[in-house]
Amino acid sequence: MAPADSDLFDRLERFYDALPRPWTRSEEIGSLVLFIREGEGWPYYARPRPGSHTPSAADILDTRARQRELGLPETFEWVHETTPDLLAVARSAGLDVLLAPLLVLDPAALVPDLPLRDAAIRYLDPAADTFADDLRHSRTVARLGFAAPAYQPPFEVAEKTLVIDNAGPAERDAGGALTAEALQQARKMFAGGDYLTAVAESAVEGILATATSQRCGDVAEVVGVATLPSARRRGYASQLTATIAGRLLNEGVGLVFLSAGDDDVARLYTRVGFRRVGTACIAEPASAPM
Repeated sequence: MAPADSDLFDRLERFYDALPRPWTRSEEIGSLVLFIREGEGWPYYARPRPGSHTPSAADILDTRARQRELGLPETFEWVHETTPDLLAVARSAGLDVLLAPLLVLDPAALVPDLPLRDAAIRYLDPAADTFADDLRHSRTVARLGFAAPAYQPPFEVAEKTLVIDNAGPAERDAGGALTAEALQQARKMFAGGDYLTAVAESAVEGILATATSQRCGDVAEVVGVATLPSARRRGYASQLTATIAGRLLNEGVGLVFLSAGDDDVARLYTRVGFRRVGTACIAEPASAPM
């Protein structure tokens, strides 16, 4: 790698290692670090330990056993350019690996804020009376959006899948309420300023799309970009991403990045100022044969 690329990936590695630490306890298993969530919230991953050699298949199997013991998802994440030999090792240890395009923002290419069709962008406010409902709706939009990928090959689907593919405000509003602990944890995270969620909201239909950023120092990642299936093809996701990236730059962030689900999704982000620099690997146990 060129020196500039090496510095970029070093910054990403420091970010990935530091981000979970305020909210987790960690265990080192061979050359892997397993982050274990304290309290409610999304579970974290296992990653290569910074500065260590490539994790072995035994490291992965031992970590998977510990994850099962703790009732955690058996998930692993790493950047291919930083740990290139891990891909083959992970597959040999029974993991399926998603190769997700890794993109960084070119600040000079960032598109300006543009008006949205039938919606406006706003940020969730942890001090607002509506925060609980806003957070519940935005998380449900993300869950429904990721359950029905926008880009997928045609195939026969069951009736349940068709419902998800066409999910709209009614399905969003049916999402379960957050527990008191989960809401308290979210308020704490958002109040610190390192976490932001922006939503595209219609005066008639409510929250239709969402995007979140998570920051550590002068590096921030945009995650959870999703649109309610019934509201797709209106430009909400790309403009949300651009808007939140612009705010991060204005607040002193020097590196904004994200991982896309596939090449088609990555192309949407390149249109608003991101460029591909590598591949993020996201691994979980291989599906059992049908």
